[in-house]
Amino acid sequence: MEEILDKVYQLLTVYGIKLLAAIAIFIIGRWVAKGVRKLVERVMAKSKVDSTLISFTANLVYIGLLAFIVIAALGQIGIQTTSFIAVLGAAGLAVGLALQGSLSNFAAGFLLIIFRPFKVGDLIEGAGVFGVVEAIQIFTTQLKTADNKTVIVPNAKLTDDNIVNWTVKGTRRVDLVMGIGYGDDIDKARSLMADIIAADSRVLKDPAPQIAVSELGDSSVNFVVRPWTRVEDYWAVYFDLTEKIKKAFDANGISIPFPQRDVHLYQHNEGE
Repeated sequence: MEEILDKVYQLLTVYGIKLLAAIAIFIIGRWVAKGVRKLVERVMAKSKVDSTLISFTANLVYIGLLAFIVIAALGQIGIQTTSFIAVLGAAGLAVGLALQGSLSNFAAGFLLIIFRPFKVGDLIEGAGVFGVVEAIQIFTTQLKTADNKTVIVPNAKLTDDNIVNWTVKGTRRVDLVMGIGYGDDIDKARSLMADIIAADSRVLKDPAPQIAVSELGDSSVNFVVRPWTRVEDYWAVYFDLTEKIKKAFDANGISIPFPQRDVHLYQHNEGE
C-alpha cells in the first residue's frame, strides 16, 4: 500500500506540476491573446480602417494565437503535438477542398474590404446586378435594386467581373438622343434644347452640356444631348428633360419623326 501511495505521489508530483504549468500557460496565454486583439483593434481604428476589416483581422489574430497557446499547453503536459498538428493539417486540407467556393468568396471579400472598390451606399454595377450597396460581408455583398429588391451577390462573382462604380466620381452624364424631321430648323431645335437645359438647376455648368448633330438617320436628323448632373439626380433629370424637350418641340412646330414605310401598289391587267 505504501508503494502504491508512493507511486501516486510521484505521479502527482511530476504530472501535477506539468498540469499546473499547462493551465497557467493557457490562462496567461488567453489573457495575452485578448490583449493583442484589443491592441490590433485600437491601432486599426486609429488608422480609420473599415470596421468590418477591423473585426475580421482582430478575430483572426486572436484565433491564431489561441491555437498556438493550446498546442503549447498540450506539449507541456507531454502530449505529442507533432501528430496532433498533422491531423489538424489534414483536416484543414479536407475542409478546404470541400469548401472551395466558400473559401474563394472569403478571399474575395477580404480583397474587397482591403482595396475598397466601393463602399456602403455606392451605386454599382457588377456580376449582372445594378444597385446600391447595403452591406459588405466576408462571403457576400448585399445590393438594393431600383425596384427595392435585395440581391445577395457572392464576393467571388464581383471580383471576377468588371465593377462599375457610378457614385465614386459624384457626377454622371445624361445621354439623350432626340430626332427632328429633315424639314425642321436645326438651329431652332438646338436653341430650344439649350434653353431647357440651362433652365434646369440640377444640370451642372462644368462640364458644359453637349448638344450636337450625331446622325442623319433614315427618317430623322438625330441630336445627342449630353448634360451632366449629380448621381442622385440622374433619373429625375433624364425623365424631365425628355418630357420638356418633347413639349417644346410640339409648341414650336418641330416634328419628331417615327419610322415609316411607303407601300406602292401596282395593278396588273391580264391583257397586258
